[in-house]
Amino acid sequence: MNVGKTLFTQVMEYVPWKTFGRIIDRHGGDAGVRALDCANLFRVMAFSQLTWRESLRDIESCLAANQTKLFHMGLSGVLARATLSDTQNQRDWRIYHALAMRLTVRARNLYTKEPTGLELDATV
Repeated sequence: MNVGKTLFTQVMEYVPWKTFGRIIDRHGGDAGVRALDCANLFRVMAFSQLTWRESLRDIESCLAANQTKLFHMGLSGVLARATLSDTQNQRDWRIYHALAMRLTVRARNLYTKEPTGLELDATV
């Protein structure tokens, strides 16, 4: 029996949610949203990426299979394919690009002192 946090929850702890909220506000990402906000869309897409989902139908069925764990992952419930599709089409790609750039900076800071294991004559 699992008594700790799920792996997905542990991975999501690395996301700077306050910074992400400011990015969403800057781009007006949640303006007029009723069903699925930008943060929840990010959670769904991150979950689908981590579980190797290949289509909206696959994402929907995987979320339905894990329905009892959705609350602990930060999701309200199972989403329909149409909701996922419409939400992805309506969101500005720059929101997720800015988040990716912020996460890249964070990862660089974490691993600057780690050896790469590559024998290079010059820095890359």
